[in-house]
Amino acid sequence: MGDPGGIGPEIIAKALARPELRKLAHFRVYGAESAMGDAAEKAGIKAYWWSVEADERLIASAVDQDVVLVRASDRAGFSRAASKRSGEMSFQFVESAIRDAMREGGDPLAADGIVTGPISKKAWSLAGRGKYPGHTELLATRFGARRSAMMFVSPRLKVVLASAHVALMDVRNVLTIGRVHEVIDLGFAACLELGIARPRIAVCGLNPHAGEAGEMGDEEERIIEPAISLAQEGEMDVRGPFPADTIFQRALAGEFDLVVAMYHDQGLIPVKLLDWDRAVNVTLGLGDGRGAVRTSPDHGTAFDIAGRNAASESSMVEAIRLTVRLAMARSAGGARASA
Repeated sequence: MGDPGGIGPEIIAKALARPELRKLAHFRVYGAESAMGDAAEKAGIKAYWWSVEADERLIASAVDQDVVLVRASDRAGFSRAASKRSGEMSFQFVESAIRDAMREGGDPLAADGIVTGPISKKAWSLAGRGKYPGHTELLATRFGARRSAMMFVSPRLKVVLASAHVALMDVRNVLTIGRVHEVIDLGFAACLELGIARPRIAVCGLNPHAGEAGEMGDEEERIIEPAISLAQEGEMDVRGPFPADTIFQRALAGEFDLVVAMYHDQGLIPVKLLDWDRAVNVTLGLGDGRGAVRTSPDHGTAFDIAGRNAASESSMVEAIRLTVRLAMARSAGGARASA
């Protein structure tokens, strides 16, 4: 559900109210029942979920239901701002989902993928969970991922980030030849999984004008170019580094299938400008096996509009569809996925 005081309950209630979406998988929602019910009531949606306590036997008894709400104790209301209480609840929701995604395939509680509602990083910090800047870092830790990355998939652009939740002043200290290369590699593999047979990848520079041949920084020559050369040696179609202020237009025109951005806003500004309601965040590197698919909407908690029935569920719908698509692609059996 994400933060129960944010728009997570609303976008989930609205998204899964669509019968055509519920036909794609069996869904288990970890969240606050009052928040889900309140959001549905304000949207004029009748409860369509089966509600159970967070007890493994009760959950297992309802696995055949299209949507099961595993309810948390939530007698009090939720603040429309970051709070210690909602931070801890949203953290535990994710932990529960991760636990089920890591179960063996024969376990009735096993999940094929995770779709996360938006959290407040401040709330996680208030709850003492600030060790993890966000979902991506928590998931990578729990899954024991040797490498991971954030990728954003939208109808018009696909972007993967070489650094994510890092202060801008610290980005140059995070980037290494190995880090840039592994993100290129992860993005290449993700494109193959998305059905792109021969991915064409463009890599952004870090500095203005991609460093202008060393006149505006040496990271391009010292870090990014060697990483690209390594990828090319691995027979990937990778080019760059390109100035970030022009390369997204070329990708938009169809010249490239994926853009590797060096830092968070470099990659996300064009994605959100073009496809605000349709972009999906995908965590790469969690493994190729069952239960390693994770997506989320590309927006935050939006506390300012939470509880007003004003949020669009479009990005959540796209996140759910992509999770099912990837989970089914990884499934050898082809049976209905669970998320």
